Amino acid sequence: MSLPLTVLEGVLERITYANEDNGYTVARVAPARRRDAGPDGDLLTVVGALLGAQPGESLRMEGRWGSHPSYGRQFTVENYETVLPATVQGIRRYLGSGLIKGIGPRIADRIVEHFGVDTLDVIEEDAGRLVEVPGLGPKRTAKIAAAWEEQKAIKEVMVFLQGVGVSTSIAVRIYKKYGDDSVRVVREQPYRLAADVWGIGFLTADRIAQAVGIPHDSPERAKAGLRHALSQSADQGNCYLPQEQLIADAVKLLQVDTGLVIDCLGELAADEEGVVRERVPDPQDPAGEITAVYLVPFHRAELSLSGRLRALLRAREDRLPAFRDVDWDRALTWLAGRTGAELAPEQRAAVRLALTEKVAVLTGGPGCGKSFTVRSVVELARAKQARVVLAAPTGRAAKRLAELTGAEASTVHRLLELKPGGDAAYDQDRPLDADLVVVDEASMLDLLLANKLVKAVAPGAHLLLVGDVDQLPSVGAGEVLRDLLADGGPIPAVRLTRIFRQAQESGVVTNAHRINAGKPPLTQGLADFFLFVEEDTEQAGLLTVDVAARRLPARFGLDPRRDVQVLAPMHRGPAGAGALNGLLQQAVTPARPGLAEKRYGGRVFRVGDKVTQVRNNYDKGANGVFNGTVGHVTGIDTVEQRLTVLTDEAEEVGYDFDELDELAHAYAVTIHRSQGSEYPAVVIPVTTGAWMMLQRNLLYTAVTRAKRLVVLVGSKRALGQAVRTVSAGRRWTALDHRLRFAPREA
Repeated sequence: MSLPLTVLEGVLERITYANEDNGYTVARVAPARRRDAGPDGDLLTVVGALLGAQPGESLRMEGRWGSHPSYGRQFTVENYETVLPATVQGIRRYLGSGLIKGIGPRIADRIVEHFGVDTLDVIEEDAGRLVEVPGLGPKRTAKIAAAWEEQKAIKEVMVFLQGVGVSTSIAVRIYKKYGDDSVRVVREQPYRLAADVWGIGFLTADRIAQAVGIPHDSPERAKAGLRHALSQSADQGNCYLPQEQLIADAVKLLQVDTGLVIDCLGELAADEEGVVRERVPDPQDPAGEITAVYLVPFHRAELSLSGRLRALLRAREDRLPAFRDVDWDRALTWLAGRTGAELAPEQRAAVRLALTEKVAVLTGGPGCGKSFTVRSVVELARAKQARVVLAAPTGRAAKRLAELTGAEASTVHRLLELKPGGDAAYDQDRPLDADLVVVDEASMLDLLLANKLVKAVAPGAHLLLVGDVDQLPSVGAGEVLRDLLADGGPIPAVRLTRIFRQAQESGVVTNAHRINAGKPPLTQGLADFFLFVEEDTEQAGLLTVDVAARRLPARFGLDPRRDVQVLAPMHRGPAGAGALNGLLQQAVTPARPGLAEKRYGGRVFRVGDKVTQVRNNYDKGANGVFNGTVGHVTGIDTVEQRLTVLTDEAEEVGYDFDELDELAHAYAVTIHRSQGSEYPAVVIPVTTGAWMMLQRNLLYTAVTRAKRLVVLVGSKRALGQAVRTVSAGRRWTALDHRLRFAPREA
């Protein structure tokens, strides 16, 4: 027998937990009526979908009383509405809660002291009168009035979206994107949300569409599902999908007739901004062909990148003409005197290649001299007064490149001066003023970024791409470095294979090469490579935290935030990056009185936290802030509702509180996210809980992120699985084919 529906009124004092995906919230409420209070007059616990409710608001909640076995008496909310407070004390608490950007507790006190019970009417009807309050000028007054109006409008959108289960952060984003048009777009074109609003995928848009009455078998839904299947595939690294696989994936996703999917795919292919179908060689059968289906941006980028690379190779101009007829013996003797070391034969070949060919690739594992080779190329080019530009995909990699060469280096994004929307300030119409462009960590270049980069290289300039092709491919779609190195391709390349004697003394380097060769790492008798055996996955997670936060700092004098990085094979699970971040935050940056913090969803951000950006945002910072950028929280302003991060590129970036789902903690990151970075020490949980993810190139990439020290924590069986398992197949990409042959349309 269900308990009767009843009404509870009170002020929302604090939110203790909120799930941003479904709006489920656990909160503490001060009841308006004494008879509703707890046995000691304490705050009450309420649970349910309190979508959009903010601390300080007066709520009228409909629901049922119940008892939780662990947490005692609580009220389960089924519906609620916000009731503006009527008492001076209620208004003061409401305004001082941080609900309205620009009003904190002190300003709230001043406003309420001046206007009393009329405060909210004044803000609503005649906000200009706020200048009467001491310390509030016209600028702050206008800001408060605008924030009040936006809050009201967002509330209206949230009330509408509450019925379709959309989270608070998504509702705010919908409003920011469409403004007063939000409800109309959601009702009439719900699948637009998946394309326009970050954080809304097809599944959320589909749930909204069904709630507003879009038929299950509508062509609009089928086309959105096809786009989603291609987009999901791109997130997994593919530039296209074979047509048969795409149709099968879409039918499974949509649960509709195959004929409808085929018809809608045809309509998308007929649309210039829909999809592109093209016959390409079958990677699994060189003699056969398949029909590849691309989202338009990836098809354009593949055609453009292959065409630009071929054009650079064929260019008649040469911006490094001095090296056409140089006396190489003499040049390399001069170089040895300059650097204090002789180049090995492979390195000499790489230096000549970079300075005589318009496009060249240098690859090789750790300890094989890639860095010294790059320094040598730069030294020789500079000696001939060449303009050299250095870049890398991440801030850390760019900093390392600058230290190595003694020249300025930047991220690729900053070099190209990417603008809001993703367009670059430098492209084929306005190329970089550079005779030689060197890009390190090129295994991280995805198709779209590589295309932007190559378009900005001037005809006649030389492009040298440097990276370890045995590492994981880029997080984004494509495997550009591997395609450039494909057999029979036109791009000249050198692979360094000799491990130098000094590097042979490093357990990190030795074991990286052993892993890459399919041999188990040596884990005993080394001063810089350790294995802590723990078969239980949950215990391995706890041990990982202890090693990273306490043992390594104590034994080696390392800073647990700056010098130690936990690299996990996956995000989920008790030894995954998600769980480890919570535990590491407790160990490294625990809650302390006076330490500013902001709760967002299930996470808490504190000043000092190590964080990472989880999406490309071209509107932030000087030239955008990109997926994988790492920094630490330097400020939390509860009045302006803003959190500040200082990135590894020494740039201060602000985040409004409703943008905090763009940030994740970075005490632990997945190995994929660590690409391009280097850390003094890495701790790697290797457990059977991550069995499906354990592959050789994943472990190899993790180990090669360490400059001085590696600690593996976990199961010997899982470690053996990782060493034995070679990555399953190539990504769906046709760049290597396009570099060899002109494309053919379907």
